[in-house]
Amino acid sequence: MKQVYDKVFKRILDLILSVFALLILSVPMGVLAVLVRVKLGAPVVFQQQRPGRNGKIFTLYKFRTMTNERDENGELLPDEVRLTAFGQTLRKLSLDELPELFNILRGDMSFVGPRPLLIKYLPLYNERQAHRHDVRPGLTGLAQVNGRNLLSWNEKFEYDVKYVENESFLLDLQITFKTIVNVLKREGISSQTSATMEEFAGNRDGDEVTLS
Repeated sequence: MKQVYDKVFKRILDLILSVFALLILSVPMGVLAVLVRVKLGAPVVFQQQRPGRNGKIFTLYKFRTMTNERDENGELLPDEVRLTAFGQTLRKLSLDELPELFNILRGDMSFVGPRPLLIKYLPLYNERQAHRHDVRPGLTGLAQVNGRNLLSWNEKFEYDVKYVENESFLLDLQITFKTIVNVLKREGISSQTSATMEEFAGNRDGDEVTLS
């Protein structure tokens, strides 16, 4: 039953809802695109290769939230320097994620699932963590509604795997509702030591976590 929901019913829902959302949000997204171009420059849409279901690579789309400021050596400045007040607002309201609706429409992503992370993390996952790629990545997920960037990497991955093991229509509804509440509260956007989230450096002894 779980496989039928994941491969058939959920995909149909994603397709219908993404088309509906893009139609409803087309004008607001157009306005946001103009604001991003004026305040942050081009390109308006940030594109990056990310691993999806079964590790298949796809191009992720987001509104850009950072400038391209560089130091005297041509290296990009730290995130906290390049992340403007406007960019922070986009992230707090999750407006930067809206272009991912096209990823959902294409079938790269789902509305609910583990967030798509960087390709360079793929060889760093342990066997259990790698199961986060057994389903399509999502616009929001179980980790996002339980702390988001305030969680440690291992806590995030444990929530991701817990979602994969318990994926269902009811769980997706619960996550969607909690996501709306969290966006309104603007909680968990940044970690306590970084403007976004520290990079995942791999697993160490004693990193295992157990969720209550």
